[in-house]
Amino acid sequence: MNPISYLQAGDDRQALTHIGDEASFIAGGTNLLDLMKEFVMRPATLVDINRLPLEAITSSDDGGLLLGATARNADTAYHPLVREGYPILTAAILAGASPQIRNMASNGGNLLQRTRCHYFYDVTVPCNKREPGRGCSAIGGLTRQHAILGASDQCIAVHPSDMCVALAALEAVVHVRSLRGERQIPFASFHRLPDDRPELDTTLAPDELITHIELPPSQQFAGHSCYLKIRDRASYAFALVSAAAMLDIGEDGMVRGARLALGGVAHKPWRLPAAEALLVGRAAIADSFSVAADALLNGAQGQGGNSFKIPLARRAVMRALELAAAGTYDNTGSDSD
Repeated sequence: MNPISYLQAGDDRQALTHIGDEASFIAGGTNLLDLMKEFVMRPATLVDINRLPLEAITSSDDGGLLLGATARNADTAYHPLVREGYPILTAAILAGASPQIRNMASNGGNLLQRTRCHYFYDVTVPCNKREPGRGCSAIGGLTRQHAILGASDQCIAVHPSDMCVALAALEAVVHVRSLRGERQIPFASFHRLPDDRPELDTTLAPDELITHIELPPSQQFAGHSCYLKIRDRASYAFALVSAAAMLDIGEDGMVRGARLALGGVAHKPWRLPAAEALLVGRAAIADSFSVAADALLNGAQGQGGNSFKIPLARRAVMRALELAAAGTYDNTGSDSD
C-alpha cells in the first residue's frame, strides 16, 4: 500500500503551489486512476482541480470557441456551439470510450492520456516510456496496436485519444498556466514523437496546468467534415486507425482548403500540412484524395503484426475524405446535416 496525500485546490495558486514531480492533477481521473491501480504511475499527492473555474465552454472574441479544461467530454460533445460549429469534434468524442467514461473524463485529461500499449501497463516487462533506458518490449513483440509513423528505436507506442485527432485537424491551441505565468501551445506542438525521450508524451512542463483549449473559427469546414474510426468492435475500443477530414469546397467543386489528421498510427495525432496542400485547387474526387493519402502516409513502416495498418490507414483517409466531400458525416445519431 502506497500512502497518497489528497488536496482539493480552492484556486489556481493553491493548485500550482502543490504540483510537481511527485504530485498529479486529477479531474475525472479516468486514465490516471487506472495507471495508479497498475502501479504505472505512483504520485505521492493528488491535487483535485474540480473546484477551479475551468469548466466553461464559451465563444471567443474572434468567433472561435474556448473549451474549459475541466469540462466533461460528454458536455463538450453535446454543447450546441460545438455541435453547430465543430461537428467533427462532437463525432470524435462520441466515438471514444463509453458514455460513463465520457461523463467523467475532462477535456484537459483527454489531452494527457497515456498510451494503451500493453507493455507500458505491464510493470513486469521493460518499457522505455515507463523506465527510460530499460528497452522497448513492444519492438519484436506483439505490435498489432502500435505505430507505423514517427516511431523510434526507443518506442513504437501510439497516442490513444479520439478527441485529440479532431483537435489536431481543427488547429486547436492549448492554454496553460504556472506560477511562472501563462503560455499558449499550438496543438501541433503539444504532443511529441518519442525520439530518444519516449517517457515525455507532451511539451507541457511538470508545473503547468491546462486551463482551456481554444478552437479557431472554422465555419468554412463545418459543412464538409468526417471523423472515421476503425476498431475491433463497435464500442469501447481504441482505434486501430482513425481519420479526421475537413474540406472547404467551392461552388465549382474545387477544394479551397483541407485538413487531415490520423489517429492510432503514431505517438501523437499525425498531420502533415504539405499533404493537405496537395488537395487545394483540385476537384473533390477520389483521384485527388489518393494523392493526399499517399503523401500523408509517406514513410510509414510496419512492425510485423501492425503492417496491415498501412493500407488500412490509406483506405481510411480516402473514405473519410469521400464522406466529408458529400457533407458532414454524422455518427452521433442526430438529425444534423
